[in-house]
Amino acid sequence: MAVALRALLRSAAGTALLPPPPRPLLGVRAYSAGAPFQYLSVQKTGAQQSVGLIQLNRPQALNALCDGLMEELSRALEAMESDPQVGAIVITGSQKAFAAGADIKEMQNKTFQECYSGGFLAGWDKVSTVRKPIIAAVNGYALGGGCELAMMCDIIYAGEKAQFGQPEILLGTIPGAGGTQRLTRAVGKSLAMEMVLTGDRISAAEAKEAGLVSKVFPVEKLLDAAIACAEKIASNSKLVAAMAKESVNAAFETTLAEGLRTEKRIFYATFATDDRKEGMTAFVEKRKANFTDS
Repeated sequence: MAVALRALLRSAAGTALLPPPPRPLLGVRAYSAGAPFQYLSVQKTGAQQSVGLIQLNRPQALNALCDGLMEELSRALEAMESDPQVGAIVITGSQKAFAAGADIKEMQNKTFQECYSGGFLAGWDKVSTVRKPIIAAVNGYALGGGCELAMMCDIIYAGEKAQFGQPEILLGTIPGAGGTQRLTRAVGKSLAMEMVLTGDRISAAEAKEAGLVSKVFPVEKLLDAAIACAEKIASNSKLVAAMAKESVNAAFETTLAEGLRTEKRIFYATFATDDRKEGMTAFVEKRKANFTDS
């Protein structure tokens, strides 16, 4: 959630905070989701235009997660959720920062009453409720709310210079958008406690070793790798991918017995889909499956 953004900005004093213009991606098409975006760049990409690409674009604040940015992110995700062409989504930032935390200035003067009665940060959960698979492509800082945002995604790919952390303790508070819960489930109690209680960061290599990150790539190859993974996911049945995501998430949210029951129920449900029939038929006939459910 919160992060000592001023310190990060001071460390970059005298240098350009604006990242270099992103390299053009093959097949990228601008995405329309109502009103123009101020804090995001939203596109469809991939050979079949099957990947929704959301880039956080608030470089002057290292992509700090302000209310406006999170509202736009929810709107972009809703549009992609309802787009039958999109089979998977990639969320990324700049090479300098995925997101350096929540916007401290917006929360500095909030009171307990305002937070409690207004459900402060409740809207952030939108990312974790999207049914389509989401990949976080993390370069640079993923601290506080940025780390929490990455953990709301289904897969995390990291650039080799990425840094992850929950430094809220340094500001006299604790993570408030899932940091203490998702981080503990991802890396275990000891490392999560150390990160939350000290505010220390871990590197991309350490994050992979701990199980927080799936793969680490050179900085310049990260986004291509994330899009390639998203394209592979999108080439499968969109309906069954959503069902598989629900089943895996049950492993984190329920007991083993309940998770196994959920898995079996969803497994049986795939037998009611045209894509399950097509997939098995294609296998027997030794041809590529043509999935149509969305």
